[in-house]
Amino acid sequence: MNGRRRPFLRPTPTARVAACAAAGTLLISGCGILSGSSNGSRDEPITIMTWAPDDTNATNMPGMPAMAQAYARWVNDKGGIHGRKLRVLTCNERNDAIAAAQCARRAADEKAVAVVGSYSQHGRSFMSPLEAAGIPYIGGYGLSEEEFTSPFSYPVNGGQAALLAGNGRQLAGVCGAVSLVRPDTIAGDELPELLDAGLAEGNRSPAADIRAPEDASDYTRQAQQALTGAGSGGDSTTDTNTGTGTDSGTGTGTGTGTGVTDGTVADTTGSGPGCVTAALGKRTNTFFDSFRRVQEDDSRVRIASILGSVRQSLVDSTGGRDSALEGTYATGWYPVADDPRWKPMHKIVHDYAFDDNRIDIADPGVQTTWIAYTVLRSVLSSLDPGKISAHAVRTTLDRGHATDTGGLTPKLRWRFQDLLPIRDYPRIVNANVTYQVVKDGKLVAVRQGFVDVGQTLVNRKAA
Repeated sequence: MNGRRRPFLRPTPTARVAACAAAGTLLISGCGILSGSSNGSRDEPITIMTWAPDDTNATNMPGMPAMAQAYARWVNDKGGIHGRKLRVLTCNERNDAIAAAQCARRAADEKAVAVVGSYSQHGRSFMSPLEAAGIPYIGGYGLSEEEFTSPFSYPVNGGQAALLAGNGRQLAGVCGAVSLVRPDTIAGDELPELLDAGLAEGNRSPAADIRAPEDASDYTRQAQQALTGAGSGGDSTTDTNTGTGTDSGTGTGTGTGTGVTDGTVADTTGSGPGCVTAALGKRTNTFFDSFRRVQEDDSRVRIASILGSVRQSLVDSTGGRDSALEGTYATGWYPVADDPRWKPMHKIVHDYAFDDNRIDIADPGVQTTWIAYTVLRSVLSSLDPGKISAHAVRTTLDRGHATDTGGLTPKLRWRFQDLLPIRDYPRIVNANVTYQVVKDGKLVAVRQGFVDVGQTLVNRKAA
């Protein structure tokens, strides 16, 4: 995909077990056979770990461990799992490869049966220790290659791959030229190809690729480059209708226009406003501040992003109805935060988070953690209470245990036949996204239902 992509050379779990057997070490937890065996006692708590970066100069996700702790308090208040308490360990991943590996080793040392609902872009650092200890990784945020290639990983969404492909499809219906501002990192290097795959489905040209540091306090230079890249978008009077479309994988939007894409009416003549989409995590608002100063009164260029980079709390803090983010397009994994399907999560946060201001119920990291723990609880509830271990959790998932998430995702299951045939992302089982827009100070759905970008990812061209 790019010059910095790593080759995927990893021994299979079967090969690792065979090597351990040959050495006569089948009882060593590092071989992944008895990892989490201390969780087999009916009297001991079940140990889980959730990690995320906090108090760093880049993206921080403290709401994810906080959500995990609230979830555990709820489960334990209801009697636990088969009478056993959930013990949730948290770890500050610090946006650092060494710290990520340390978190993974701590999970192994503490005999965790799973790492759940966590955030890290350092998959190469944390996945190897988890694999060596036989610990499954359930519902990571979806930033790293390893989350979508390791047989020990069970992603609940399509990660940034689905978001960027979906964002491209969304913008193809409303934009002419597009600029992408993204982190100058290995993970960031994968984003242009994904966005371009979505744009291509709407017969749009590839986006201008603008690299940016993750921890900058000013993005004036990148803003100027982005404005230039999107400046050929044409006259703003060719903007398109972003009203609600129908609920189908490909969409048949309403209104008038020359083409239709995912419920938004597209002008496929190549005109339409220029658009700038940014995927810089919590530094996205810093970029938009710089962009607004550079853009001045040029309203021909619209802004867009992916959920996680633009969220309701950011819109509120920048003016609500008067926010400069009004009209911003956004692509997410899940329904909007006020959708009734989130009510169980909202109630648990209200009753068990004790006004913990780290938890933003509209944060996709918090939402992913909720869904990941829903999967974990479903799996643990299906097991014999005296035989709960990392190995048992992984085996149950591999054998096709399905989890109903209440309509927040499709039913989640990781059998071989459930895995989508997507190059570089073979562990994806859910490639759905949602289209949203900031309207009257609120993130609202552009169309009802999900958009499945699985085929977009399958069909994308190699870089």
